[in-house]
Amino acid sequence: MKLLFAEDDRDLSRAVRTLLERSGYAVDVTGNGLDAVDYVEAGDYDGIILDWMMPGLDGIGVLQKLRDQGISTPCLMLTARDSVEDRVRGLDAGADDYLAKPFSTSELLARVRAMLRRRSVYVPDVIAFCDLQLDKSTMELRCGERSIRLNAKAFQLMEMLMERPHTVLSVQQMMDHVWGWDSEAEINVVWVNISFLRKKIAELGAHVEIRATRGVGYSLEPRDD
Repeated sequence: MKLLFAEDDRDLSRAVRTLLERSGYAVDVTGNGLDAVDYVEAGDYDGIILDWMMPGLDGIGVLQKLRDQGISTPCLMLTARDSVEDRVRGLDAGADDYLAKPFSTSELLARVRAMLRRRSVYVPDVIAFCDLQLDKSTMELRCGERSIRLNAKAFQLMEMLMERPHTVLSVQQMMDHVWGWDSEAEINVVWVNISFLRKKIAELGAHVEIRATRGVGYSLEPRDD
């Protein structure tokens, strides 16, 4: 799952980004409301976490602009403005949920999970392909009685492949989705993580493989036995 977090407090932004990434989400971050609109218009996000008070354009303005364009990406407002009137205004502007600062990390994660479940296209917490299962709540990859817990980046790649089986995904698509288009990571991190996932799938004994299409990318396919 890929999220956009729009927050101009840099310390909070870093802390929440770390929390979300450790929980298995791919996260892009911006501290400017106008940039947040550009990110959503150009990106492919499963959800948005949005501060109210930001330079450029406040959170309400961001929401209204996106909803006016017909962009229905679910949004959680995360703000210090916690009066009933503020909550009503945020929800009326198009927010799906509203969480006041300060907040507990466990509640934030629970509300993000709830927000993502309310998407127009429902995606279950456990996805399966052939005899392989990926549990999004625990980041566990399973086959029969065997299981392994993946690290955040490997999980995000596996999720991407399992949600689009038989679809060849380019290395650049994987870089953009998992590490973010502005990441300074080298492209070989994709190859390293693909190699890691191949080994783990083999260890689990799954009848599945990550197949390379030369010069194009990778896809998840049934194993030829």
